[in-house]
Amino acid sequence: MPIHEILLKYWGYKSFRPLQEDIIRSVMKGRDTLALLPTGGGKSICFQVPAMALDGFCLVITPLIALMKDQVEGLQKKGIKASAIYSGMNTHEIDIAISNCINGGTKFLYLSPERLESEKFMGNIRFLKVNLIAVDEAHCISQWGYDFRPPYLRVAAIREHLPGVPVLAITATAIPRVVEDIQQKLLFASPNVFRTSFERTNLAYLVYPEEDKHSRLLRIAQRVSGTGIVYVRNRRKTKEIADFLRKNQVSASYYHAGLDPKSRNQKQEAWKSGKCRIIVATNAFGMGIDKPDVRFVVHLDMPDSIEAYFQESGRAGRDGRKAYAVMLTEKADEIDARNRIELAYPELDFIRNLYQALGNYFNLATGSGREQSFDFDLNVFSNNFKMKPISVFNALKVLEREGYIALSDAMDNPPKLHILARQDDLYHYQVEHVEGDILLKVILRSYGGIFNDFVTISETEIARRAGQDPAHVIKLLIRMHNQGLLAYIPQKILPQVIYIRERLAPANLHFTADNYYNRKSDAETRLNAVISYVTGKTVCRSQSLLGYFGDESPLRCGICDVCIRHNKAGLNDIEYLRVKEMIKIATSLQPASLQQIVAVCHGIPEDKVLAVVRLLVDVGILLADDAGSYSYVT
Repeated sequence: MPIHEILLKYWGYKSFRPLQEDIIRSVMKGRDTLALLPTGGGKSICFQVPAMALDGFCLVITPLIALMKDQVEGLQKKGIKASAIYSGMNTHEIDIAISNCINGGTKFLYLSPERLESEKFMGNIRFLKVNLIAVDEAHCISQWGYDFRPPYLRVAAIREHLPGVPVLAITATAIPRVVEDIQQKLLFASPNVFRTSFERTNLAYLVYPEEDKHSRLLRIAQRVSGTGIVYVRNRRKTKEIADFLRKNQVSASYYHAGLDPKSRNQKQEAWKSGKCRIIVATNAFGMGIDKPDVRFVVHLDMPDSIEAYFQESGRAGRDGRKAYAVMLTEKADEIDARNRIELAYPELDFIRNLYQALGNYFNLATGSGREQSFDFDLNVFSNNFKMKPISVFNALKVLEREGYIALSDAMDNPPKLHILARQDDLYHYQVEHVEGDILLKVILRSYGGIFNDFVTISETEIARRAGQDPAHVIKLLIRMHNQGLLAYIPQKILPQVIYIRERLAPANLHFTADNYYNRKSDAETRLNAVISYVTGKTVCRSQSLLGYFGDESPLRCGICDVCIRHNKAGLNDIEYLRVKEMIKIATSLQPASLQQIVAVCHGIPEDKVLAVVRLLVDVGILLADDAGSYSYVT
């Protein structure tokens, strides 16, 4: 089927967005392709449409399990067969997913990167008819990226088992050296990059120094209509600030990964539907949420990188209408941010002790545990071993970067059921077990396809229909699971630790410079870029962000806080830069009076010179002494 017909039939669009068709045609020609598309730019269609047009199925690699599940469900609702393999699934679930790919019909298999290293997947790879390898969040493969994940390096290793299959790498945030590194790490046959400008002409970037952030936030919420997101660093502050907004008659709720799945879903849906106006959240909120009418995103704490800030702030104004990305800063923010970097890289002895404690916690013998997954409660573990949760979490991240373990994000895995017994065996069981007979009849009437694959169930609903107690239903399901009649997977809500390698003796752990010392240096460099952005007072905010990503724009945005000050001065870019440079020359070596400054700027109207002087004084670049002379200080 032609790609435009596929787009219309399954997605309801008559035409592609800019660059989408170019990317799709590049992939369909068998070319390795890197697509740089902004958040909300329609990245998924770039691999979903060509995969539908080609024989075989698309292997999609993504680290975001919640987003993976959403996309699988979305495809299934369109009548497209899709499945996923991720941390926490049992062997039988994985077997069915791989079997369906081998036997045909499946068009998309979503895979978390650590699963690329599993023996089960690699043992079947030669039987898989893959038409495309799509690598989402492709910046994770680069050690220079802000979210480097070692399991991504396995993508290159599987290419030798899938000769001739093109790779489509997709990311929304990549600086120039990361763009090069992605193509090298994925073994591109030749450089091939498609990128749109990251410029968001409708989004006003604003930075305000503010000691009383709560009051400024309240003023923003009162003056800007529509929905908003407020990002903070820790879970406690989400509730604290949401309570503050509600006390001031502003509809608000809070969200973080520590909430139970039901609460997270309820809060997210209330915000998406407009029942709740503002969501105060950690960065656990927002990924994969496509709400186009967000009118403002406010950061109350300094982010760790421009990449993270650009992605989070970019959730505002996706409908193309005017929106605001606001960062509120104070002097302590830089100190706090630098302290976070120190905490993010614990001492190596602590990491080794943590690794030893982890193995003991899971009762793993040295040399065992490879590819096993374990539910993990960070607070319980930390209390048991008298460690600080933040130190434990950061030590686990270092171990993950080294490829010893992988961490799954906290998520809601609903209960699932798959009947294993043949029809005649099931009939004999039902004849001999009255309670089981009632329960199985309800299940068979309620859920289709349960003999072929796992289906999501509700124990409470089954109990209601069977006239039994939910706890008793769960007990019966576990009994039938143990008897081999069915495979029952109870609900899981905890994140997991997955051992990529067998448990080692702590002395045998090795930490490379790239994953520890150099990563810390890179984190400091990224933070310095954020600080430069926050403290910058003369360069257009949009130009500053675009320049960081190598997307040089010749025009000011005209709507950020820096541009607004320029606009008030009545100057265009060329005039402003020319006058500023002359003032710098006149005042850098020794103080100069206002008359001397005007004289140096010969040929330029005096009112414009004075306007630039006022602007430079306002932002602290020019300082006046008691004698009325000016000195250039930055």
